[in-house]
Amino acid sequence: MHHMSGVDHAGRRHRLLVLAVCCMSLLIVSLDNTVLNVALPAMRREFDASVSGMQWTIDAYTLVIASLLILAGSTADRIGRRKVFAWGLVLFTAGSVLCSLAPGLHWLIAFRMVQAVGGAMLNPVAMSIITNTFTDPKERARAIGVWGAVVGISMAAGPLVGGLLVDSVGWRSIFWVNLPVGLVALALTLRFVPESRSERPRRPDPVGQLLVVVLLGGMTYAIIEAPAQGWSSPPILGCALGAAAALGGLLFYERRRTDPLIDPRFFRSAPFSGATVIAVSTFASLSGFLFLTTLYLQEVRGLNALDAGLHMLPMALFAFLCAPVSGRLVANHGPRPSLLVSGVAMGASGVLFAAFSAETSTPLMFTGYVLFGIGFGLVNAPITNTALSGMPRSQAGVAAAVASTSRQTGGALGVAVIGAVLAAGTAGGADFATAARPAWWIITGCAFLVLVVGAVTTGPWARATALRTARALEPSPPAPAASAQTGQAPGPRRDGGMPPAPGPAPAG
Repeated sequence: MHHMSGVDHAGRRHRLLVLAVCCMSLLIVSLDNTVLNVALPAMRREFDASVSGMQWTIDAYTLVIASLLILAGSTADRIGRRKVFAWGLVLFTAGSVLCSLAPGLHWLIAFRMVQAVGGAMLNPVAMSIITNTFTDPKERARAIGVWGAVVGISMAAGPLVGGLLVDSVGWRSIFWVNLPVGLVALALTLRFVPESRSERPRRPDPVGQLLVVVLLGGMTYAIIEAPAQGWSSPPILGCALGAAAALGGLLFYERRRTDPLIDPRFFRSAPFSGATVIAVSTFASLSGFLFLTTLYLQEVRGLNALDAGLHMLPMALFAFLCAPVSGRLVANHGPRPSLLVSGVAMGASGVLFAAFSAETSTPLMFTGYVLFGIGFGLVNAPITNTALSGMPRSQAGVAAAVASTSRQTGGALGVAVIGAVLAAGTAGGADFATAARPAWWIITGCAFLVLVVGAVTTGPWARATALRTARALEPSPPAPAASAQTGQAPGPRRDGGMPPAPGPAPAG
């Protein structure tokens, strides 16, 4: 007995090390987005860039990550998660070094894409490494809580670390931070992370992958470039139509594949669909919020990067404090309380800026930041939890990848839409506060969506759809399944009012 606990203790320490490595990778990938925000004005000055140029430095990264996450997840399941994870660290670190040397805006955007290819290989793969390392549900919930807190830390540390580096060394130094972390994570991965593959890996789906890239890329390009080129200009119309066609193609094509990139059946589960909508809305409002706030604090209030980072600290601090609380709430009471409070808090924050011009009064502005931080901190754990709840474990990687994809897609859309609204407003000669008002209403709308969708997709009806979906997705070949089912103890298999197995004849 004592011997057993000793073994388990060593095992637990090893599991925690694996979790630490996964969290380091998540930290540099998500830090990169928040750090960059504070550096935008400095980069804008050096490269003499427009608002859309700034949007692309963020969106080139989020778009590539969003497009490749699911591919990276399924490739890792096929050729080995540790291998893909290690290569992701190499690419991400190399991309960071290239970014720090970028001679111009277009080079920077290109190198951000290299970084993103590496980044895409880290998050979903880390998530499936975690779900396979922590098999005990309680322990897994806690591990996912830590994972969520790391996103909070990156939000908190991002503007501060970014501000410090931009003001002392220059914006290029924000990319150097990834070098030591990347190298340490790589060494630890090769030493401690066990190699694992899926028992039933999915076949590659190049057509589906191409359609996803066209859909996300076309949509974002159209939104970002429309204020400058006009909605009716041929390139914008072409991109919008291309994106619409790609969406139609995806819905048509993926239904007919045995191993689709994204299984449309996933979305029959209300909690899963809800998690997707909530992730897109939350991260759209977060990225829009950060984009507006950074530009406002530095360009309108004239703060330097570090002061801007310090001003955003209350938001980040509350996000960081609320993430673990939310993990506990979800473990004990399910995702609903977290989602409802989150929607209300982020919505209230948006209203303060949209209706009461909170940015003009410092106490109101900080109230808005704190409310947003609380809302954002609470929302991460329920997204991951709901996306994975009721999914068969063989599909956990894909489900987590869809949740991460929704986050990144939301982030890209937020920067695209909010930036476009701002650019259109300032082009019309409005001052920043007036130009930003519609953008704040959009952020408020996103928060309201979190509230409503959170309420609808967490009830008993929604749980029933999740159970039905999980049953439909259980990867079992139809013929042997019947005999296997009767061969098993019939109790646990046939709960939830499933019809009895058709005729117990083939039991032998």
